[in-house]
Amino acid sequence: MFFKNYQVFVFDEKSGKKRSFSIKSNFFVFAGILIVALVSLVVFSGYSFTQYASTKYLRNELKLAEREIEAKENRLVGILAELEFLREDINRIRQFDNQIKMLVGSKSTAEESNIGGIESDEFKVDMLPLHRQELAARKIMSYIRDLKKDSQLEEIAQQDLIVYMNESTQKLAAIPSIIPAQGFISSRFGYRNSPFTGTKRMHKGLDIAAVSGTKIVAPADGKVLFAARDGAFGLCVEVDHGNGIKTRFAHMSKIEVSVGQTLKRGDLVGLVGNTGRSTGAHLHYEVMVNGVHTDPLAYIIER
Repeated sequence: MFFKNYQVFVFDEKSGKKRSFSIKSNFFVFAGILIVALVSLVVFSGYSFTQYASTKYLRNELKLAEREIEAKENRLVGILAELEFLREDINRIRQFDNQIKMLVGSKSTAEESNIGGIESDEFKVDMLPLHRQELAARKIMSYIRDLKKDSQLEEIAQQDLIVYMNESTQKLAAIPSIIPAQGFISSRFGYRNSPFTGTKRMHKGLDIAAVSGTKIVAPADGKVLFAARDGAFGLCVEVDHGNGIKTRFAHMSKIEVSVGQTLKRGDLVGLVGNTGRSTGAHLHYEVMVNGVHTDPLAYIIER
């Protein structure tokens, strides 16, 4: 019955006229299909728009999360770099502090820091889960604050040393605290294989290789005790700095001082050479404290 043809009548109330037209069943089929198609299109468009909006929102959230993660990683890397700089500063301060205390005769020396550190080579940002990176940053910042406090305490200790140094200027002037010749250290203080016998022997000084004729200066104030040729030492000078400290300079090519002469730190003593028992141009430099040979590098503040 639904697929039959239909006759439709239209009446005009005013004029009383009547009109009629027929509608075939195919029209209803087409109209139904069109309505279903339109409804489906509207539903699909709405769903697609919703999915697009949701996807766009998720993409924006993902970008924000990636930026936040990158910012946290950069922050941790920056903190680690600052941490390493602080540790280097403190080690440098303490090394200088120990040298100064030894030079001025202080009984106590600064001990190594008890604060544990995180080596940059051992610690990697990607080793931490994302939810723990913020906690790690806070712990590292706390450690940095401890280091800064430790550094401030070291600075206070050095200020106390400065006061003590000002009171001991004359004593400090007699400490051999500068390197006597410019060159490179070819042999340090301690046991070594002798270049002449090949056997292990105690090397009682510091060898500074330099071009023949390089200036040798007094490392501290003092008085010349010896200035002449001395066997295996070749041309040699010995200086008394007081307080039981003496220095010796050997293998010189020329002596520029005389016995009894008073020296100030930086005064010319002689020139580097290759005299005596020597394998090449260099300065053999010794420091003796109460007759006992000691490492000259322990007294040198600047090289």
